[in-house]
Amino acid sequence: MYLPIGSDMSLRDSSIIGIFDLDNTTSSKDTRAFLKQAEDGGQVVTVTDELPKAFILTREFTMDRVYLTQFSTATVAARCEAAGQKQTK
Repeated sequence: MYLPIGSDMSLRDSSIIGIFDLDNTTSSKDTRAFLKQAEDGGQVVTVTDELPKAFILTREFTMDRVYLTQFSTATVAARCEAAGQKQTK
């Protein structure tokens, strides 16, 4: 199943490790260091021209990626849940 995350981009749900709120998580120096390292390593993909509200951490084919999305964690989680319900029907 695929999860739409904005700008006509979707992620395979099995590749998602976590969905994190940027406002809450970037107060931690460890999270800021992680995001800086990911950005320096070319692993950050911005899928919005708007201010990002969340980041989605994925691993697929042994490659980690961080996707910045304009959607809140609640919106992304609701889309994930809705996609899961469609798959079981």
